Amino acid sequence: MPFHPTDVFVFDAVRTPRGRGRGDGALVTVKPVDLAAGVVRAMVDRHPALDPAGIDDIVLGVVTAIGDQGGNIARAAAIVAGLPATVPGVAVNRFCASGLEAVRVAAQAIASGAEDLLLAGGVESMSRVPMGSDGGAWIMDPATNLRIGFVPQGVSADLLATEAGLTRLDLDAYAVRSQRRAAQAWHENRFAGTIVPVTDLSGTVLLDRDETPRPHTTPESLASLPPAFAAQGDEGGFDAVALQRYHWLERIEHRHTAGNSSALADGAGLVLVGSAAAGRRHDLVPRARILATAVAGGDPTIMLTAAAPAARKALARAGLSPDDLDLAEVNEAFAAVPLHVIGELGLDPGKVNVNGGAIAMGHPLGATGAMLLGALVDELHRSGGRYGLVALCVAGGMGIATVVEALR
Repeated sequence: MPFHPTDVFVFDAVRTPRGRGRGDGALVTVKPVDLAAGVVRAMVDRHPALDPAGIDDIVLGVVTAIGDQGGNIARAAAIVAGLPATVPGVAVNRFCASGLEAVRVAAQAIASGAEDLLLAGGVESMSRVPMGSDGGAWIMDPATNLRIGFVPQGVSADLLATEAGLTRLDLDAYAVRSQRRAAQAWHENRFAGTIVPVTDLSGTVLLDRDETPRPHTTPESLASLPPAFAAQGDEGGFDAVALQRYHWLERIEHRHTAGNSSALADGAGLVLVGSAAAGRRHDLVPRARILATAVAGGDPTIMLTAAAPAARKALARAGLSPDDLDLAEVNEAFAAVPLHVIGELGLDPGKVNVNGGAIAMGHPLGATGAMLLGALVDELHRSGGRYGLVALCVAGGMGIATVVEALR
């Protein structure tokens, strides 16, 4: 197959298992820089002909860039991983799409001819660096809150479910499906080629599989869980804020729970991307071609609806329609999100998140997008599919999407 000089290829992807993003999680003792350095080392070790000095840059997404994750964690991870000092690094933040945004930044550099070979991905340790602890006007400034109609993301998810007519049964049924699909994928070792176990300094394995799945989840067990965001909405006054914009709704039905929302998680993911020339130079075999990327914006109050327009933009740029897709990975921030994207794009639910998603396996904010891209490429190869989509909703009312073509 002939390649164009501006083509961008995915050569490989690795990730850590996802640990519980809480004080009792298996990865709480592991610094985020070490999580990131671990996947960098693993990527280089997997490719003996890869000259690390030929890596032009490392781009890492990280959402809460404070404390252990502050500064430029990408540059720190490069040095800790033992890469030559000539390899720079940059951290990027597009909230929970940061891992895929990092790949997008790398792809743009390659397509423009500015660079040839990059490591791109993300890291987040939610057990060590709590979400939102970096503050910022979006969350902390009352004047900004008022101007943008800010409500917490869980309330936005319940607003989306109410507006879309998604019932508690719909959300719980989706969550059970995510759990069952993740359990089946692990049972069949579908992640074996991608997972990098996390070890301590002595080499003892701390975690070698995702820690958050609950494979015995049933509709009955989920039905017993209370709404997770009702107090925020009712007592915190955020329902009233949302209903000022969505005045045609009588009330917001609080339908999301801890069981049909994504779990907080720790982890890191990395994708090796480059040009055809870089592939030849380092003896790398392309597994997929990035056909298009896109971002989109939407209403910041409902916040979670822009993944669908981002997907439409990316598909249009790739010259494809939703019907052309063999597989899609849509981040399961809340059950309403993939259900909304499925409905908006007319996707076959049997082709979306076939190995489960963040409801089962967790959502390490800065890393998830890169993890989803790696999972998509792996599954396209396993299943024989050609075209795939990754899409994520993003805090602040944004969305991001990437379309790839599997190569064999």
